Amino acid sequence: MKDTIKFTKMHGLGNDFIILDELEYDKVKDDIVNFVKNICKPHFGVGADGVIAINTCIDKNKADIGWHFYNNDGSMAQMCGNGMRCFAKYIYDNNILDKKTSFKVLTKAGIIIPKILEDGKVEVNMGNPILEPVKIPFLADSNLNVEVEIWSKKFVLNAVSMGNPHCLIFLPQNSKEDPKILACDYGPDIEKHELFPQKTNVEFIKIISRNEIVLNVWERGCGITLACGTGACASVVAGILLGKLDNNVIVHLPGGDLNIKWEGTPDNTEVPVFMTGDALYSFHGKYIL
Repeated sequence: MKDTIKFTKMHGLGNDFIILDELEYDKVKDDIVNFVKNICKPHFGVGADGVIAINTCIDKNKADIGWHFYNNDGSMAQMCGNGMRCFAKYIYDNNILDKKTSFKVLTKAGIIIPKILEDGKVEVNMGNPILEPVKIPFLADSNLNVEVEIWSKKFVLNAVSMGNPHCLIFLPQNSKEDPKILACDYGPDIEKHELFPQKTNVEFIKIISRNEIVLNVWERGCGITLACGTGACASVVAGILLGKLDNNVIVHLPGGDLNIKWEGTPDNTEVPVFMTGDALYSFHGKYIL
């Protein structure tokens, strides 16, 4: 009889993830890249944007728990906002940390602090945005208003890291272009643009008002996804710094809405970003290795 892996599938606004307990992860960690690629395949596997595994082998003086996060191409990512909400809900519901409603999670982007709210949604303190080009990394003198040309079309790029790099492109006022089509057509080339030595997530943003935007994402290592939590945070930060948005913004993504709050200003950017949204279960199952 073939070995099996127990898993839980969850999603945050349609951005879907396979969650593994630590013992299940131990079964596949020696061949994790191939495992992730296979289980994340639609039709042939379970289908998902990424895999998240619980990690308790951490310094408990720094955090309560850790995670391993993989994109569906097998690459390891620093952070994922939608994934963090799902991870936090899973930890809480399964009483892994004695029903703590808020706890510290060690990620490759540092310590992230989620909080389970009374209505079941999850608020995540995403930490301070990273704006210095060398730390994003972004090979330009400034992280804002950098003009490039892709396929003879000019774009103004803005770069922000939320532990992972994001390229934010705001559509001109009254633009008739569809941000989803732009993400599909230009996302792959911008992801790999020479200005981003570690590649980048790409967001096309349509402003509805100072408190509301529409966002479409080409996600690094995944392609088009229904939502991106770190991308929503980075988009709002860039919009505030450019004077386009206020400090509390509803972000409409194809999979649903997120609320993003950032009290930062151009003169005071050392302020954490807070993201609030759903984290929902799809199903539990066993995957045959």
